[in-house]
Amino acid sequence: MTSHTLRALDLRALAFAAGTGLLFGAGLIVSGMTDPGNVQGFLDIAGDWRPELMGVLGTGVLVASLLFLLARKLGVPLAAPHFNWPTRRDLDLPLVGGSALFGAGWALAGYCPGPALTSLGALNSEAWLFVPAMAAGMWLAQWFRKATHGS
Repeated sequence: MTSHTLRALDLRALAFAAGTGLLFGAGLIVSGMTDPGNVQGFLDIAGDWRPELMGVLGTGVLVASLLFLLARKLGVPLAAPHFNWPTRRDLDLPLVGGSALFGAGWALAGYCPGPALTSLGALNSEAWLFVPAMAAGMWLAQWFRKATHGS
């Protein structure tokens, strides 16, 4: 590939990323996912359950499934030289443990990374506390991984 072709791919990838990020953020706002109370209410199935986010969950799974099927049929991405499909198929303790910690943190705070970052733009004070704590947790996880695995 020529440098001109690579620059065009970089610009196309940046435009796709910006567009999909804005669409994703707008969807989070419209669906109520940026309100931690809504998320915690949805997760509280034994208490005052709020089932409204079931539609958001179902729609997200449906759209992602259809786009993965389309991507597999295309064979070549629209804004990158190739797909980077995951190759690992095994489950290990760090994956399961990390997933459990992520889920527990999400349930307690009512935020996961996407809605938390979107809430920064709304100047939500909870998000401004959560996002630095989330970043510190990510840094700590990387530090721990390097300290224990050397990579």
